[in-house]
Amino acid sequence: MKRLITGLVMMPLFFWIVAFAPDWVFVGALAAVGCFCLYEFFGILGARFPEYESVQRNPAGYAAGLFLLILPSSEGLFLTLFALLALLLTLRSRDLGAVLPLAGGLVLGVIYVFGPWRAGVGLRALSPWWMLFALAVNWAGDTFAYYTGRAIGKRKLAPRVSPGKSWEGTIASSVAAMVLGTVYLHYLLPQTPLVPAVFLCFAANAAGQLGDLAESALKRGAGVKDSGTLLPGHGGWLDRVDSSLFSVPVVYWLIQQEWFLP
Repeated sequence: MKRLITGLVMMPLFFWIVAFAPDWVFVGALAAVGCFCLYEFFGILGARFPEYESVQRNPAGYAAGLFLLILPSSEGLFLTLFALLALLLTLRSRDLGAVLPLAGGLVLGVIYVFGPWRAGVGLRALSPWWMLFALAVNWAGDTFAYYTGRAIGKRKLAPRVSPGKSWEGTIASSVAAMVLGTVYLHYLLPQTPLVPAVFLCFAANAAGQLGDLAESALKRGAGVKDSGTLLPGHGGWLDRVDSSLFSVPVVYWLIQQEWFLP
């Protein structure tokens, strides 16, 4: 019930921010969600490696993520400078043997969380309806997977990584994403041909399910159930957007390919 109530409360605000809000509100919302997610990511690592608690409290990682999100495209230069900054910051660690893992975790966290949101800024610039599609097609799939898995799920998808996920839920997620996503594209982005539309829905959903499994693997390795507690019934922000972190870049890349959407 908590999961349903949280979703119903958030849905109108989410729809307005993605579809109609001014650009600065949209980017600000991504920045806020990104900072929450990065904090939770470092918290997951900190549950397994206590030295990451210092990284979680360090503002440099959050600042770097915001720069990646907001500044004009120069990702190669940015990532080079950020990698050097991460190395310098982690040299402050009293355990010099932990410098490389700390720097690597800092860079990974920023790219994992803020890199996809950077793609989201570009996707919304093409059309707010594309960004809404990339998010909604996965959230619809997640919902069908959750309730189908609870009702009839018997065959485990990845028992070592996420014991609660089933093949039945996975199939329901894919079918729902392709059906609902294709209907969405037909009415809101009618220039999308049918075959590319169906494939795009499938690809976005597949990427999203991989993103869900990737975060589950992180949590499983760290021995934590949820990334946080901010969203009742859902866990943390990272639990809510883990699939979108994989699907948004995939959608953004595909729709810009001339061979895919001529």
